[in-house]
Amino acid sequence: MREKEKYGSIEEGSFDYFETVKPHPRPGQTEEQPKETEKFNMIGSYTPRVDGDKIVTGQAPYTHDIKLRGMLTGKILRSPHAAAEIVSIDTSKAENLPGVKAVLKLNEEKVRYAGQQVAAVAAVDEYTAAKALALIEVQYKTLPHSVTEEKSREPDAPQVHSSSNVQQFNQYDRGDIEAGFKQADVIREFTYRTPVEIHHPTETHSSIAKWEGDRLTIWDSTQAIHSVRDGLARTLKIPAARIKVIKHYMGGGFGSKLSLNEHTVAAAQMAKISGYPVKIVLTREENALCVGNRPSSHQTYKGGVKKDGTLTALSLVNYTNGGINRGDRCSEPMIDLYKCPNVKDVQYTVFTNLGPSRAMRAPGHVQGTFGFEGFLDELAAAINMDPLELRLKNYSTKNQGDTGIPYSSKHLEECYRIGAKEIVWERRNKVPGEGTGRYRRGMGVASQIWWGAGVPGTLADVKIHPDGGVEVICGTQDIGCGTRTYMATIVAETLGLKPEDIIVKIGNSDYPWAPISGGSLTTPSVAPATRDAALKAAGQLKQMAAEKLEISPEDIELKDGKLISKANPDKSVTLREMARSMGRETVFHGSRKGMPSEYAYNSFGAHFAEVEVDTLLGKVKVLKMVAVHDIGRVINRQTAESQVAGGVTQGLGTALFERRIVDQNTGRLVNPNLRDYKIPTSLDMPEIVALFIDKPDPYINNLGTKGLGEPPRIPSSAVIANAVYNAIGVHLREIPMTPDKVLNALKQKEAV
Repeated sequence: MREKEKYGSIEEGSFDYFETVKPHPRPGQTEEQPKETEKFNMIGSYTPRVDGDKIVTGQAPYTHDIKLRGMLTGKILRSPHAAAEIVSIDTSKAENLPGVKAVLKLNEEKVRYAGQQVAAVAAVDEYTAAKALALIEVQYKTLPHSVTEEKSREPDAPQVHSSSNVQQFNQYDRGDIEAGFKQADVIREFTYRTPVEIHHPTETHSSIAKWEGDRLTIWDSTQAIHSVRDGLARTLKIPAARIKVIKHYMGGGFGSKLSLNEHTVAAAQMAKISGYPVKIVLTREENALCVGNRPSSHQTYKGGVKKDGTLTALSLVNYTNGGINRGDRCSEPMIDLYKCPNVKDVQYTVFTNLGPSRAMRAPGHVQGTFGFEGFLDELAAAINMDPLELRLKNYSTKNQGDTGIPYSSKHLEECYRIGAKEIVWERRNKVPGEGTGRYRRGMGVASQIWWGAGVPGTLADVKIHPDGGVEVICGTQDIGCGTRTYMATIVAETLGLKPEDIIVKIGNSDYPWAPISGGSLTTPSVAPATRDAALKAAGQLKQMAAEKLEISPEDIELKDGKLISKANPDKSVTLREMARSMGRETVFHGSRKGMPSEYAYNSFGAHFAEVEVDTLLGKVKVLKMVAVHDIGRVINRQTAESQVAGGVTQGLGTALFERRIVDQNTGRLVNPNLRDYKIPTSLDMPEIVALFIDKPDPYINNLGTKGLGEPPRIPSSAVIANAVYNAIGVHLREIPMTPDKVLNALKQKEAV
């Protein structure tokens, strides 16, 4: 039985996400290898967004903005109880309210968390819909609940599902862990904890459903238009060919919008019942309750190290709480990133009566990197070694701790060197906490590993019209990261045009297939497919021009809207002339090919931070962040730097501020809003320096590029914690590092 069936939720939790984001090397046809010496005019430079003016002037249509004729407002009634049986639901009063067009019972059995959907209504306006919800009468039989990992682990704890609250879901063994500890000169064991983190995108979840006969159109704020289409087909039991999913613009998702949502299904069902389009926009509170979160972690590391810095043994036992869904596997950084012959990992999920977990920007890696990179710093201090030197001492060129297959490319050592120079690493405290005075400064380093290889089979078309107009078409979705811009740039670069000359069509499930926009998959999936289509178009144009100019196709370059002889620039023909001679619109199909199976495909990075700690008030101020990433070839430096700024911002938020607070007596969320759930503002942000190695991966795809969505988020919280450790000499092993935790840690240090 599949896990999500077993646990009774249509949510696609993070356990599915790991299988989604890992690269799938395929034998047979592979990408044309990128040429490291290949020079580009636009690819890799600072290219302004082709749709930037629409976004900043408010003309870009988000799902929240879309209004259809006769559209109804949908709202969902949610359980106020963390655990209860539904005795009865009476919807008659709501059904009889004037203006109500549809009422649905969504759950008539049992609720497992406060916020779980029970019923839904669709009415002529928001006021009527809200009034109708209040008229629905639900009788509950409340049940005992558990909303903390500690309580759920107790033998007599209330069961969240029909099986045990604590379930092992992963184990990894390498070498002989006990023999490894015997070889160590120093052994340490510490526990690190991370909180539940809520996605909180600027644009809350929203969906619009409209039926025309037996055909359904969905406008959705989603990171996965094809997944939503296919999920609806399964749920509603209609052919996928009768469903179209559209997503124009989206105000953030961070993983919470990676699959079909329950409210989208409800909108489609009520649109069918009523005969009118139905729009459901979740409130900020609903966004905090029921559309996913990053699971918490309780990571206990035990490690052995020799005096020269050689790691001999590493073990991890992790308990992760993902609410009614499974938690995240947090061991990948420990397993893969450094040389260590003896490794043991055991992961347990702990179910609680809280909203379901969902993939959040690098699931598992964020929590695991905070714990493991902090543990490395403490091991380094135990043997009086520079933490950067410890990482270099155990540097690996193969995955699984240098015991697996080689990486297709890895330039993490260069990331260390460049980042250390930028932050002036020599200024750090040689001994953690050696400074004096009220304000203590410190520096930290943390490493990053992620996948981001892309998905073979991604499709893209380049269409050339007889008038010379060029379109690029792909069923991907721009989730705010600049997908339209790099698609236009790649086609313009290849055909000798400007990005503004290219019409980009994306965000429609009727377009050629593309994967989800999560897991750093979009660019390394869509960019190579786009390049493939553009190269095919360029090849045919060159062949036609060669015949016309009576020269070899190899002698032709595309530049400034022309096909020009390299040997004799006076011989040329315009792209428009060649397009006209085609006689009709011509479509060139591109695809993302496979990858050689003898390599591991990963991205790498190193972050450095400088912080200042006010030892009187316990406040932490981040002064500077240096983020150096190895993501193969950079496609657009401007949007790449923006990605880094966003990842650093989220990491700072989790390190210092963000935490979900739950009333243990009621199981209800206390801070389901942006007033009480603090996220960083501009006043909290440090100087951010984003740097890139910018060397194409020779095996991964025809551009040599890897994804950047997750990497800058992964080490950001860890590096701040390590910098605080360097500043005050005591490691805060639990985030967020709020003033009370800082002051308590300092008191404990003084008491020793």
